[in-house]
Amino acid sequence: MRIARFTTGEDPQYGVVTGDLDEHGQLGEDAVVVALAGDPMYVGLKLLEQQHRLEDVRLLAPVLPRSKVVGIGRNYADHAKELGNDVPAEPLFFLKPNTSVVGPGDPVFYPPQTSDLHYEGELAVVIGRICRDVPAEKATDVIHGYTIGNDVTARDLQRSDDQWTRAKGFDSFCPLGPWIETDLDPQAFADGVRLRTFLNGDVVQDGSTADMVFDIPSLIAHVSSVMTLLPGDVILTGTPAGVGPMQVGDEVEVAIDGLGALTNTIKER
Repeated sequence: MRIARFTTGEDPQYGVVTGDLDEHGQLGEDAVVVALAGDPMYVGLKLLEQQHRLEDVRLLAPVLPRSKVVGIGRNYADHAKELGNDVPAEPLFFLKPNTSVVGPGDPVFYPPQTSDLHYEGELAVVIGRICRDVPAEKATDVIHGYTIGNDVTARDLQRSDDQWTRAKGFDSFCPLGPWIETDLDPQAFADGVRLRTFLNGDVVQDGSTADMVFDIPSLIAHVSSVMTLLPGDVILTGTPAGVGPMQVGDEVEVAIDGLGALTNTIKER
């Protein structure tokens, strides 16, 4: 089930998106959004009679993390190698502020503090309930669903700072969307799910979640052993090789099989 957050020009609402994805991760003109009575993470799945054509609404970030976005660094060996880094012995994680979250179609702003802004297409896990010290074998019990993320990074600031907060924490540096898919289980596929990033239509990243160094249950177990995870928290699971710079005016699309596509344009701040 695809759970979206959308607006028709009024207050944001939640809804269920219907229709089949084509080979490009897009829905047809017959797709509709059936409105829900509130955030299903808190009030359950209560469908209303109200519905809209998908093309008549604006999709927003499908979740607004109440506390945090947890990023996972160097979780694909080829990506670690391309930046001259070793694969960590245990998950390497960092925090992105919830103010960095934007939705599909929203601009990513190129701040004046950097001259080397990079895309990082990623599978994002949305947490569904309060949890702490989750065993890996119980990790699926706390997952609400999956969405697509772009861990935008000021690479020069990442290199110069002793930690990654500034490089990854600017407003607009965490596009999420287009919706949360509650029925997808990447762990169920031996070959994982395919993740591709397109820069102005050209493929720049092409990987699979099967190539993660640490799988999703291991990430949830590790992160929750350190901090309590809350409903709506997001874990970005790392990016495959192929990261690179973006310029003002560029369009970046991250597509994941079974999830659709997340598109954003780079604008000057």
